[in-house]
Amino acid sequence: MRSILHVATHVFRDSVRDKVLYSIVAFAVILMVSSFLIGQLTAGQDVKIIKDLGLAAMSLFGLFIAIFIGVGLVSREIERRSIYAVLAKPIRRHEFVIGKYLGLVGTLLANLAVMAVAYYVVLEYMRFVMPPGQFKITPPVVDPKLLIGIGMIAAELALVTAVALFWSTFSSSAMLSAALTAGMWVAGQFGADLRNFDQVVKSPVAAGIGRALYYLLPNFAAFDVKSQVVHGVPVAGGYIAVTLLYGAVYAAMLLTASVFIFSRRDFK
Repeated sequence: MRSILHVATHVFRDSVRDKVLYSIVAFAVILMVSSFLIGQLTAGQDVKIIKDLGLAAMSLFGLFIAIFIGVGLVSREIERRSIYAVLAKPIRRHEFVIGKYLGLVGTLLANLAVMAVAYYVVLEYMRFVMPPGQFKITPPVVDPKLLIGIGMIAAELALVTAVALFWSTFSSSAMLSAALTAGMWVAGQFGADLRNFDQVVKSPVAAGIGRALYYLLPNFAAFDVKSQVVHGVPVAGGYIAVTLLYGAVYAAMLLTASVFIFSRRDFK
C-alpha cells in the first residue's frame, strides 16, 4: 500500500507541475467566466446558459486531461526507458499501475475543484448583479445541486482515466492510445442508439453487433446529468448510486486487465 501511495503522490506532483495542465485549467476557467458575457446576449436565459456552459467546460477540459495525460502514464515511462529504474526498485507491477491511476484521478479531482470554485464564483457574481425581483427564480442561481452534476463528471473522468491507462499498458504509442480512448468515449455517448440499433437496420447481424457493443463499451452517457441539474429536474438517488457503482466496477475491471497486461510485458 505504501508503494502505491508513493507512486500516486509522484504522479500527482508531476502532473501538477505540467504547464500543459495549467493551460487547460486556465482556459476552462476563462471559458466559464466568458460564459457570463455570452449569457447576457440571451435575455431571460443567461443563468441557464452560464450553468450549462460551465459544466460543459469542466467535462470537456477534464476529458482532455484524462486522455492526454492518462495515455502517457505508462507509455512515457517506456519511451524514456525510465521504466527499468522504476521496476528495479522494490515495487510490484500492479502497485505501479494502480498508483499511476490513483495519482491521475487525484490530479483530475484537484483540477475539477479549482474549476468548480471558479464556476460558483461566476454564479455568485451573477446572483449579486441580478435585480432583487429575480432572486426567487427556480432553480436558484447558486444551486448546491449543481454539485451532483460535477460529481458525476468526476466519476465519468475516473472511468475515462481507467480506459486511457488500459490502452497505455496495451500499446506503446501514445497517439494510438489517445485515439482509442477518445473513440471509446465517443462510442460510449451513444449507448442508447447501440441498444436500439435493431430499429434502424434490418440486418440481424448488424443489430447483434450493436447490442454487443452496448454491453461491452462503457456507457459514458449514463453519467451525463448536466441538463437535469441545470433545469432543476431532480435526479434520483438510486440512479446516481447505480451509475457510480457501474463506473466503479467497470474501472476495476479495466485496472485488473491493465495489471494483467503490464505484468506480462517484457521490457528487455
